[in-house]
Amino acid sequence: MYEDFHALDRWSKHPVRCLYQALIVAIATRHADAVDIKFLAGDRPVWIALPLTMWVQYESQTGHKVSDPLAVQVAGHYLKHAIESGLEGGREMYSLSLREALEHLNAVLRDHGEPSAEPITPWPTTPEI
Repeated sequence: MYEDFHALDRWSKHPVRCLYQALIVAIATRHADAVDIKFLAGDRPVWIALPLTMWVQYESQTGHKVSDPLAVQVAGHYLKHAIESGLEGGREMYSLSLREALEHLNAVLRDHGEPSAEPITPWPTTPEI
């Protein structure tokens, strides 16, 4: 779904290929209460920061856990939305609020269901496009 996808840039009307590359707990890397998920959007890195409270809130509401593959789908869903709606303005990092993260989580589950529990193999640093 959202580990390798295309989005049509709202302003340029050019397609942008987005490839998942990494999932890093930001507590260790930048002392943030978030999980950072990296994509290549075209030829540049874009990080989507999901708040750790998303995991806690979702589990308390539903009794289900957010898996790493589901977190990647949530971040990819946000990135596609940002590119297609014109929100993606070339920044390297986007930090979602709890509300935004839960909205994209629910949209992924509504539209596609729970992703496979299998880990997603990230793309290498320089993918062949």
